[in-house]
Amino acid sequence: MFIATNRLFVPADRAEEFEAKFRANMRTYLPGVPGLRRSTLLRPTTPDQPYVSLNEFDTEADFRAWVASDSFREAHARNKGIARHVTGNAVETFEHSEDLVLIAS
Repeated sequence: MFIATNRLFVPADRAEEFEAKFRANMRTYLPGVPGLRRSTLLRPTTPDQPYVSLNEFDTEADFRAWVASDSFREAHARNKGIARHVTGNAVETFEHSEDLVLIAS
């Protein structure tokens, strides 16, 4: 599995509108994306932390195809209302490997 995260820095006074717009975009543009297993927006617990968008794909190729898609460009267009709430971001990517999973009881 391939995981892409995006840390999204949003001022507290823009958080409510940001969440509403982000949720609407996820519901509009993510259904049917090939290889996308799950997409989650994590809400920060303190004002100095960013939101984290977490997207799980079957493969890196699926992620790269989504980033190159018209759907991605449309979802991330500045006029969609999300970008104007974000003051900074940082994308990180990860490989998930079953041999690195530890379940503690």
